Amino acid sequence: MLKIGVLGAGHLGKIHLKLLNQSKKYQLVGFFDPLPKNATQVAKEFGYHRFERISELIQAVDVVDIVTPTLSHFDCAVEAIKNGKHIFVEKPITTTVAEAETLLALLKEHNLKGQVGHVERFNPAFKAVNTFINNPMFIECHRLAEFNPRGTDVPVILDLMIHDIDIILSVVNSVIKHISASGVAVISDTPDIANARIEFENGCVANLTASRISLKNMRKTRFFQKDAYISVDFLEKKSEVVRMQDVPENPDEFAMILQNAEGLKKQIYFENPTIIQNNAILEELETFANAINTNSMPIVPFRDGARALKVAQQIIDCFKK
Repeated sequence: MLKIGVLGAGHLGKIHLKLLNQSKKYQLVGFFDPLPKNATQVAKEFGYHRFERISELIQAVDVVDIVTPTLSHFDCAVEAIKNGKHIFVEKPITTTVAEAETLLALLKEHNLKGQVGHVERFNPAFKAVNTFINNPMFIECHRLAEFNPRGTDVPVILDLMIHDIDIILSVVNSVIKHISASGVAVISDTPDIANARIEFENGCVANLTASRISLKNMRKTRFFQKDAYISVDFLEKKSEVVRMQDVPENPDEFAMILQNAEGLKKQIYFENPTIIQNNAILEELETFANAINTNSMPIVPFRDGARALKVAQQIIDCFKK
């Protein structure tokens, strides 16, 4: 089993600690948190070993799980890599693209693995339809959240929209041609609600909306492609595939058939793929262990995290124009 330690014992850090403690892929060695009061409480309440210094934790493990505020991701990752440790880093990978590229180079130099916590890749609703998504030409995303002070230190793009940016980049096999965006700061000093339009060279267009001041939570994405429509509800963990195919010679009397102006007929088929429930955070952590043990590419490698951050930064830059 791989020995792992967690940096950061805040809201998400506690979740990681709990899951890693249950995992059969890892041996949880302990955690470090810079806030003495919180560290003491977590150690007392859950019984996890508390390290007094980051350096002590890094020396004691094979893998470092970085669940600290984004501003400290880079420094924590550099120290871990230079000490020969594989790293898992929560999203967004770093605060700047330059930092992300530096980490990519360091991982390569030290022959180590790195994975970024873009957890929606492991959402069972998305996994159920991922193989159906083939060359989408229009994508619409809505990620709305009720207000929560946690996370307002960064724009809503890095807080919420980056999830959908990563999903889009994972399914669209084309270079980005143009990005436009607008955002409004309502409660925070940075935009709390934003819309972005990403145009790809192959003609695909993605329209993304993110808000952290909504009255209800929503995480829905719709993919439109030739002869198919795929919807994913990341929050409710539901998905649906609607496909159009040529009408058979003897269609069922209850079949849904559409006919265009040219007389071409298509039959509509509805499919609800089987959703295999999982714990997405545990799965992303354990697939990283598999990548280390088999010396294979992580499902969300650092280059994907860096690319998502680059697009997110381009969207943020649109607000300054």
